[in-house]
Amino acid sequence: MGDGGGLPTMDLMRSEPMQLSRIVIPMESAHRTVSYLGDLGLFQFKDLNSDKSPFQRTFAAQIKRCGEMARKLRFFRDQMTKAGLLASTRSSYGSEISLDELEVKLGELESELTEMNANTEKLQRAYNELLEYKLVLQKAGDFFHHAQTSATFQQREFEEHRLVEGSMDSPLLLEQEMTTDISKQVKLGYVSGLVPRDKSMAFERILFRTTRGNVFLKQNVVEEAVIDPVQGEKVEKNVFIIFYSGERAKNKVLKICDAFGANRYPFTDDIGKRYQLITEVSGKISELKTTIEVGTLHWSSVVQAIANQFEQWNNLVKKEKSIYHTLNTLSFDVTKKCLVAEGWHPVFATTQIQKALQRATVDSNSQVGAIFEILHSKESPPTYFRTNKVTSAFQEIVDAYGVAKYQEANPGLYTIVTFPFLFAVMFGDWGHGICLLLATLFLILREKKYSSQKLGDIMEMAFGGRYVILMMSIFSIYTGLIYNEFFSVPFELFGRSAYDCRDPSCRDATTIGMIKVRDTYPFGVDPMWHGTRSELPFLNSLKMKMSILLGVAQMNLGIILSYFNAKFFKNDLNIRYQFIPQMIFLNSLFGYLSLLIIVKWCTGSQADLYHVMIYMFLSPTDDLGENQLFWGQKYLQILLLLLALVAVPWMLIPKPLLLKKQHEERHQGRAYAPLYTLDENIEESDFSDKPHGEHEEFEFSEVLVHQLIHTIEFVLGSVSNTASYLRLWALSLAHSELSSVFYEKVLLLAWGFNNLVILIIGIIVFVFATVGVLLVMETLSAFLHALRLHWVEFQNKFYEGDGYKFSPFSFATISEEDDN
Repeated sequence: MGDGGGLPTMDLMRSEPMQLSRIVIPMESAHRTVSYLGDLGLFQFKDLNSDKSPFQRTFAAQIKRCGEMARKLRFFRDQMTKAGLLASTRSSYGSEISLDELEVKLGELESELTEMNANTEKLQRAYNELLEYKLVLQKAGDFFHHAQTSATFQQREFEEHRLVEGSMDSPLLLEQEMTTDISKQVKLGYVSGLVPRDKSMAFERILFRTTRGNVFLKQNVVEEAVIDPVQGEKVEKNVFIIFYSGERAKNKVLKICDAFGANRYPFTDDIGKRYQLITEVSGKISELKTTIEVGTLHWSSVVQAIANQFEQWNNLVKKEKSIYHTLNTLSFDVTKKCLVAEGWHPVFATTQIQKALQRATVDSNSQVGAIFEILHSKESPPTYFRTNKVTSAFQEIVDAYGVAKYQEANPGLYTIVTFPFLFAVMFGDWGHGICLLLATLFLILREKKYSSQKLGDIMEMAFGGRYVILMMSIFSIYTGLIYNEFFSVPFELFGRSAYDCRDPSCRDATTIGMIKVRDTYPFGVDPMWHGTRSELPFLNSLKMKMSILLGVAQMNLGIILSYFNAKFFKNDLNIRYQFIPQMIFLNSLFGYLSLLIIVKWCTGSQADLYHVMIYMFLSPTDDLGENQLFWGQKYLQILLLLLALVAVPWMLIPKPLLLKKQHEERHQGRAYAPLYTLDENIEESDFSDKPHGEHEEFEFSEVLVHQLIHTIEFVLGSVSNTASYLRLWALSLAHSELSSVFYEKVLLLAWGFNNLVILIIGIIVFVFATVGVLLVMETLSAFLHALRLHWVEFQNKFYEGDGYKFSPFSFATISEEDDN
């Protein structure tokens, strides 16, 4: 779909006339020509190299080159995200840069950033390791400090005990340990480091089991999480020191440490050396921190410079890549000096395309201009409707069902009015309509801001259909005034009710015991028509009958549009043997029902229309009695019933016979009717590729079965479609009842307690229920039902929807993320 300005009505009735053209482009101006056509966005290129793979095409190397630059730009985008920067929308467009210059620049910047990231990663890892090393020196030093303090205390106690009681009373082992030569004592080795806290228990158990308890483990909790040098993430850890004896135990301890991801660091039990190491490590930490800060500042400045130009570079790469993709669809002429392009374009764009070709020739300093010629083809052209931001959303509703074939009558024109109106029939409440209108006006007022932002899926749908919702809210306010419902409460907006009580005994009545004392209510439904909840209110009866009238009217519109389609495509068989009997059948039954409803409204008759329609089929000759609305009604019903019965074989039998006759005359040479006078069941392609004297046999049985299916579908569909329109009444009734329940059982009930807290709670519950159920769920429900009425009940009468959309080469439609 293209966007246009204010468009005449007929622009949406039929798709734009299209032409197939060929352009012969000299090689020196090919790139610029495609670029200018991409700016114009009105030429759909055909792939003339469909038999070649992407790697066999002429400009595969250039596409690969653009893909590599796109990869570098994605790398830059990740770096910008890491730095918390957004691409600037105010890029310096004055400083144009060529693709070759950009390729060199991107390569230099990628190398620079990659080197900086690698250096920063190394420095950061060294910094984190030093931090952990410092913690080990401090925490593990505490182990030795406490051990030495305890040993000194025990030594002092032993000496005091020996002086007092003598050596005969001292424990032999303790005395032996204290008197043994230090050189003869067993030396214990140790391993120190940090282990993740969540693995510390398992770490301790595995050490104990593997060494059979021949190690001694001490752990100390690190209060704050530290950044792991390997993972680069904050991890809660414990400092540990493991004492072991023997080389075999050492190897087991080292393997277990590696298995549990424990970082090991060297340690000394010499207090002086330990303090010296802590001082050296602290100095290195300070130096590394300064170096990292300087490097980060330089990295940020480089990324900021990239962010300022990113959008310009990204757009250039995407444009160039799309240009080369398009050039790959072009073929060489016989001289191998020109490229040949074929494609579709609207007729109105012919002059613009020719001007773009001339400008490309001049700007590229080509000695030879491009050759532009119109081609004639039997191929079905693409479908193109010029739309603006208001009508495009309605056209998308139709296209979601199927794209109109070329020059087919477009339901989008009627959908602009009928879709929001049918929605409003189900959502008729001018209070809810105002709420919906305010929400939509908010989206429209912030249109410029939201159109340049990425929104969530639901918000994106609401914003894209903002003008559809605007129309739905306006129509809902209108139908709400007709129904006289404001949050389901009737108001005397246009004067007092025309009805009053006959006597004081009917003070609380709403339908019984009322008499008309004033003129008819000037606009909409009288407040008294809402009736009681115990019997069928007059308003609901009105909605039910109105649903049938609207349904029959829209189905008639669909059949009328099928006539215009047949007239446009010169299909006389469909006019005589489809349109006429379909109109007769539909209106003999349901058109007559609509007439009875209007007559009953006008005369105030009490006739039972259900009884009339049922016995019209069961006992057409019986007198109607009190159900007679006008003179001659019985004879009219008999006539209409006979017409409906005649219409069925009229739709079924003549068309297949005439198609068979036309087929025989065409291939026996007795008549040469133009192909376009034949029905769509016999396609040109069936015979265009056959050698002279050869043709497929006409399968009369297949055509008859096909026509039988269409006839049954229409007859049964007329009944089911009419019943389906009763959803207008059902959804309107459900909406009104839900709104009434929330008003009476929540708001009024809370008001009746005469308590401020309960009242506030009731108001909050009422607001949330109204917004969540009535303004969101009910809106979605009514939207989907209106969608179904258009797709099934309306469009199936005339709409094929088997075309394909016009997809011109346009830079405006390049996706934001081009990962190909």
